[in-house]
Amino acid sequence: MTTTDETRLIRKAVAADEPRIRAIRMGVRENILSDPTKVTDEDVAWYREQAIFLVAEEAGEIAGFACANHQTGLIWALFIDPALEGRGHGRALIDAALAGLKVAGHAQAWLETGAGTRAERFYVRHGWRDMGRGLDGQIVFTRLL
Repeated sequence: MTTTDETRLIRKAVAADEPRIRAIRMGVRENILSDPTKVTDEDVAWYREQAIFLVAEEAGEIAGFACANHQTGLIWALFIDPALEGRGHGRALIDAALAGLKVAGHAQAWLETGAGTRAERFYVRHGWRDMGRGLDGQIVFTRLL
């Protein structure tokens, strides 16, 4: 699954991308990973090898990434380098991940995110439906595909 426009390339993540992906994940301003051991190397490898793991490139540099579970319809991750936000990478990545879930046979995707965050506003703005709070207090969003 590779898409391009004049400034962006969306492609499948490869193992060589991991240092940049980790730097983006650890450099975000919201949804900060308080315990990096909660995301294991095995988790990352499974998403890269078995599920949907995409990166957005701008001028040859990884600007962000998205991961989706093709088995459950979960959007597991969507993160953009804070220095490259506002350029459409998040929208392009989520659209590509949703297209992958649709091809996998899903009619709906879901995710969780923190309340009162820019991520919450992003998902609302892009048609996601707030289904209330999960047991951990995160907002559960769904979107028909």
